[in-house]
Amino acid sequence: MNEAVQNIVIVGGGTAGWITAGTLAAKLKNKFSSGYSITLVESAAIPTIGVGEGTWPTMRNTLKNMGVRETDFIRECHVSFKQGAKFAQWTTGHKNDFYYHPLVLPQDHESIDLVPHWQDNHAEHSFSNMVCPQETLCELGLAPKQIITPEFAAVANYAYHLDAGTFSEFLKKHCIEKLKVKHIIDDVIQVNSQPNGDIASVATQSNGDITGDLFIDCTGFSSLLLGQHLNVKFVSCKDSLFTDKAIAVQVPYPDENSEIQSHTLSTAQAAGWVWDIGLSSRRGVGHVYSSQHMSADHAHQALLNYLTPSVNNPDALNFREISFDAGHREKFWHKNCVAIGLSAGFLEPLEASALLLIEISAQMVADQLPANRVAMDIVAKRYNKTFIYRWQRIIDFLKLHYTLSQRTDNSFWQDHRDPSTLSEQLKEQLELWRYHFPCDGDFESALEVFPAASYQYVLYGMGFKTQPNAFGLAEQNKAAAQAAFIKNAQQTQQFQSILSSNRELLNKIHQYGLQRI
Repeated sequence: MNEAVQNIVIVGGGTAGWITAGTLAAKLKNKFSSGYSITLVESAAIPTIGVGEGTWPTMRNTLKNMGVRETDFIRECHVSFKQGAKFAQWTTGHKNDFYYHPLVLPQDHESIDLVPHWQDNHAEHSFSNMVCPQETLCELGLAPKQIITPEFAAVANYAYHLDAGTFSEFLKKHCIEKLKVKHIIDDVIQVNSQPNGDIASVATQSNGDITGDLFIDCTGFSSLLLGQHLNVKFVSCKDSLFTDKAIAVQVPYPDENSEIQSHTLSTAQAAGWVWDIGLSSRRGVGHVYSSQHMSADHAHQALLNYLTPSVNNPDALNFREISFDAGHREKFWHKNCVAIGLSAGFLEPLEASALLLIEISAQMVADQLPANRVAMDIVAKRYNKTFIYRWQRIIDFLKLHYTLSQRTDNSFWQDHRDPSTLSEQLKEQLELWRYHFPCDGDFESALEVFPAASYQYVLYGMGFKTQPNAFGLAEQNKAAAQAAFIKNAQQTQQFQSILSSNRELLNKIHQYGLQRI
């Protein structure tokens, strides 16, 4: 029990496995010269899901910390830049109905809350457009940086759109060659236990037993270690989040110089929504829907209807069907096993939280890697408390998009507004925000996955109203708010004058590369 945790075994590859391997290996390499090993075991017979194509800005630090060059990543993984999400037809369903959740905080957010000043004086303009430049940048298809901007640095904050399949291969090569992760391609046929219930080893078809001190389950929906072997229960969220099916398709561009949108486009449908992600080489499109509210045939037809205006003969494309149950394990670290990625849970693709959860899970394991088995139970307890809270808050934030909708064209939307499908915390927050503008103090953690600003973008993007404070706004605050609005307008104009299109910048990166930091 007092022996050092030195040998880490990751079971499963894909994005979850290789992000975890790279995060741990880079951290341990910088901290220790030797005395540890990281082994990743994956089966050649199990394909990855391969549709997680949107990231958060956190991915920039994740890759930088691994020692990845942004230029190589962009070139090899069909990457494009993402500056936020555009939600179309979510509020009323009308063609001109949209709002943005950008990737920057509102102007001067640390010193002034612009929501009441916007609501009192500028509500005829969209909230995001009044408080940050990114709605305009996205509408114009502009990139978030220049070719002279160093790797991972930004003019406007950004994340990525990427090809999940090539991304996994890119990370695999980097982890093996640069970070010395041991890679075993084999089938796990059995999980062996120690007398205390810990995992002792995984038995493989050709390489025998692979022992370890800490096992990380990245086996996807099967959750081979945490779910099947250690019997940690799955907690379904389908009574709150109804989508459980997706139809995904890769869509070619009309030509190699086609415009690339600078945001994820999420377009609401009768019983779900369509994602539309522009990579450098193609679009990734998919229809996420609830099988309780729409048949598979109708869902497929809705996707064809979406594609028809921009694609010739969409019927000829290759469509993939994916099923999932929204939910998560009741705990994520049990005994000497921690689940990361789909083995821990999955909600739905809205707001690109899946890759983020992989990143922050791997980072917390790396930062708090227990010294020995005695310390592991304490670390696991803290890890579980942290991530149960994070999963619950993500569920609330995703639910917010649905419950604020005014659509009545399908019971899908009406059922989402049923108060019994909301958590008590979300119900309380919504009631509070009718009289009080959202602020960071409304949340329990200093490290919220979605800060108050994100709630502001969705709430006021979807037409939510907060009653003005009975005491009015102080005159000095009005002056500061007006100055912030002017500053934002000037910054928006400045960015427009110096930034090129997403396509133009990506072409330059492929030709010349970005300068190292």
